Amino acid sequence: MEGPAKEVAVLCITGWCRNGSTIIGNVLNEVPGIMHVGELHFLWKNAAGKGANSKCGCGELLTECPFWSARIRELMPGTSLSTYAAEVVRRQRACVRTRHTWRILRRGPDQAGRKTHADLMSRTYQAVAAASGARVIVDTSKIPGEAALLPHLDGITPYFVHLVRDPRAVAESWREPKQYVYAMSAAKSTAYWRGFNLAARAITRRYPKRSLTVRYEDFLADPRALITRLLALCGEPEAANPVRGRVIDLGINHTVTGNPDRFHQGPTELRDTDSRWVTGLPARARLAATVLAWPQFRRYGYRCRAPEAKRSRKEQIVGHRA
Repeated sequence: MEGPAKEVAVLCITGWCRNGSTIIGNVLNEVPGIMHVGELHFLWKNAAGKGANSKCGCGELLTECPFWSARIRELMPGTSLSTYAAEVVRRQRACVRTRHTWRILRRGPDQAGRKTHADLMSRTYQAVAAASGARVIVDTSKIPGEAALLPHLDGITPYFVHLVRDPRAVAESWREPKQYVYAMSAAKSTAYWRGFNLAARAITRRYPKRSLTVRYEDFLADPRALITRLLALCGEPEAANPVRGRVIDLGINHTVTGNPDRFHQGPTELRDTDSRWVTGLPARARLAATVLAWPQFRRYGYRCRAPEAKRSRKEQIVGHRA
């Protein structure tokens, strides 16, 4: 007879896309006992070939990756992958979108669809922990509706990181398509930035003792200090911090979706600035991002006046481009 499943810590990174969560997750992935699973929200959609990218961070298709292919078989009932994936995606859209965050915070999994999805999330984290031996799973899905469900999952101890990045830098990152990632206007990007950050803030205010709000710019300014704070949040020792300088040697990972640079392995330089938008973002787009992000813009410590752009070798990143 099997005993009760062990308690698994989940470090959930929320906020809007292009906020630097992939590189932070991959740095944490270098800590023994911690596994970065990427944007787990998209596991089923991508495995069925219906998402933005069907590859694992290791380079294999999710359905052929030794790690994820086994988890998919383990978690999926006796039906076809495409049928089950479609069912999961329909449930996500109906129950755990960003606009559902506040209702979930008030009522928890108050309907059958949310209860079913909460059960799948719990079983997925438990399966990942059992197969990898990880004490902590880093999930960079950034979907507030799913993040709000975490305290209601059996066998899961959640920790929340609200990761914020200057909306102008985010808008600049969305200007051009990246491999399998489409482009987006500054106005649309900032509208999403507002909504996702409002929802993420609601979660951290609801669970303040298990949460941190941090800026991507602070990670770039002092990556070791930020990683130390994240380790402390989920009870891991400072000595486990893999960051020693500005270059970290990244190993293989099994991330689902995320920044295309998740496929990079080997020496990766962590920049000390995030000022590419200063010269790259057109004035009209910069104004749109600033106005639409107000007053959250000021709440997170950003200023209207742009910092002076650095033109040095540090703008040439080895590996990571946010």
